[in-house]
Amino acid sequence: MNLPNKLTVGRIALVPFFTAAVLIDFPMHHLAALVLFALASITDLLDGKIARKRGLVTDFGKFADPLADKILVLAALLCFVQRGCCDCVAVIIVLLREFSVTSIRLIAASKGTVIAANIFGKIKTVTQMIAIIAVLFMQSVLDAGNLGVPLPSALEGIFYITGEALIWISTIFALLSGVVYLIQNRAFIQDK
Repeated sequence: MNLPNKLTVGRIALVPFFTAAVLIDFPMHHLAALVLFALASITDLLDGKIARKRGLVTDFGKFADPLADKILVLAALLCFVQRGCCDCVAVIIVLLREFSVTSIRLIAASKGTVIAANIFGKIKTVTQMIAIIAVLFMQSVLDAGNLGVPLPSALEGIFYITGEALIWISTIFALLSGVVYLIQNRAFIQDK
């Protein structure tokens, strides 16, 4: 297994630790989750760059890299629903998009074609990661308040609204990228 693929597998391996950091209450647990998510996001940035630069692009990488992104992002969003930081409707829309895109990828793979992520999918992933990092950062600030750091009383409401807005913006990008993906790859879902 080459380095980019190891980074991709490593990103998936971080998900249980990230999930535990979000869901288990301990001092500054959101900060721990933020660090883990940021580390996983950096592996996403590095694996593709290394693969292209060193000529290490593989079919496994083309399939596993976007799958690792989906696992990481969906784990974060589902944890946010559990913690009350995210609307479940946004997660349902993202899940619908991800299952649709993955289904088309599987159909294409059964016909001998590997479909790599396009620019719209990459923009979707970046907006999701920014939204998740922002929510984790804001929750970390609130955790500091729970440890006795004085914070303005309105901060929790402002952070909630900001987090929801960022998640919905990323959800809109997910929906748009899914529509583009379906249009670009409609040949795989049409009967011939």
